[in-house]
Amino acid sequence: MAIERPKLKDDERNKVAQWLLEHSSAGKLQHGAKKEAALHFKVNLKTIWKIWSQVSHQRACGVPVEVKSIRKGCLHKDKKHIDVEKVKKLSVLERSSLRCMSTHLGVSKSLIHKWVKERKLKPHTNAIKPFLTPQNRLCRLSWSLKQLSSLSEDGFIQFQSMYNTIHIDEKWFYLTKTKDRYYLMPDEVEPYRTCKSKRYIEKIMFMCAVARPIIDEDGTIIFDGKLGIFPFTTTEPAQRNSKNRSKGTMEVKPIAAVTKPIIRACLIKEMVPMFKAKWPKMSSKHIYIQQDNAKPHIKANDPDFLAVANNDGFKFQIVCQPANSPDTNVNDLGFFRAIQTLKDQKPAKNMEELLENVKAAYEEYPPEKLNSVFLTLQGCYHEIIKAKGGNNYKIPHMNKDRLTRQGLLPRCIQVEEALVRDSLKFLQMESSEEGDILNLEDVIEGLNQVEIAD
Repeated sequence: MAIERPKLKDDERNKVAQWLLEHSSAGKLQHGAKKEAALHFKVNLKTIWKIWSQVSHQRACGVPVEVKSIRKGCLHKDKKHIDVEKVKKLSVLERSSLRCMSTHLGVSKSLIHKWVKERKLKPHTNAIKPFLTPQNRLCRLSWSLKQLSSLSEDGFIQFQSMYNTIHIDEKWFYLTKTKDRYYLMPDEVEPYRTCKSKRYIEKIMFMCAVARPIIDEDGTIIFDGKLGIFPFTTTEPAQRNSKNRSKGTMEVKPIAAVTKPIIRACLIKEMVPMFKAKWPKMSSKHIYIQQDNAKPHIKANDPDFLAVANNDGFKFQIVCQPANSPDTNVNDLGFFRAIQTLKDQKPAKNMEELLENVKAAYEEYPPEKLNSVFLTLQGCYHEIIKAKGGNNYKIPHMNKDRLTRQGLLPRCIQVEEALVRDSLKFLQMESSEEGDILNLEDVIEGLNQVEIAD
């Protein structure tokens, strides 16, 4: 069987031509020169004949010797190019899948996939965001501006360090997921999972509380920021015998309806004592508890809460974040998703195991990552200020892991002073049109006497 040799490039062909010219005299090659060239360059003898034919023809015509391949290659005259205007005319629903898009463009699905690989088309996953009223936007802008400190350097204003703020929020954790993905060996048996109803998978609601970790310059963790995760459950004796347990065995039961009295009791009896016990001694004892605007949440002036919270040298103050703004709470911004992923890596067959898995995932989460989420929160505040209170922005990324390795991770993010002035001017103008629904004095206070331009 003949061995297929690689095809010569043009520069290699010219080297062969020069070698043949050096072994020629008066336009004739020396005896055996072609065979010797074929062995020297490891090509077929026929290739040497073709190159010498081109050299002889060019010398006879009196032109400089330059040997090129006569192969034209596949020109793909029938290759279809993407019609940019036709693609832009399609609605977003007509571009929801490769199959749908190929139907409307009149091309094959494999060609659409090829355009995606060539980056002529960009895949995008779109998530729906909360609807914001004009008042919501102004409240979001006002809230973000209030997070700034009075420190101004070189035309920049820093956000507050946020070391005296506790973010609390609730989340349902399910016993299992309706759909899951695994990577198996070809000879492995696929997992078989069952439940009585996919609509009623067992679940438990947890109240989660986190604060910003305190990390020393050398990376030593002084305070991990994890103040506790509290399940809304009860323990009741089993009413009858079953194959899993006998009658009277104490079982964990989730509280189906979490009401205001239940949340008040959780705050007063469990959360506040835990906060006081875990709070670092060197930190300020004037602490803000940030929550969303859910109806079961207690108000800031709740007398039962204040009677328990404001003693032992502590002063707790409940504040509500802007409406329709999950991007202003660390739990919704990234912490819940992280511990959900860690929880899903642990199997659970009953409520007791689910409780253990959620608490273990909460404790396993690294404080360094939690500190990064607080920096991401400051980045979101920056984007909210730029968007004049809107939420049409992408969550900013600043390569925090790389900055941490280099020792350059900032403690707080800075905002341009010119942007703050422009936002305050916009806020004053819009608030006056709405009948002064916002107190601008509270917004401007503490911003290093930033004045609104006339």
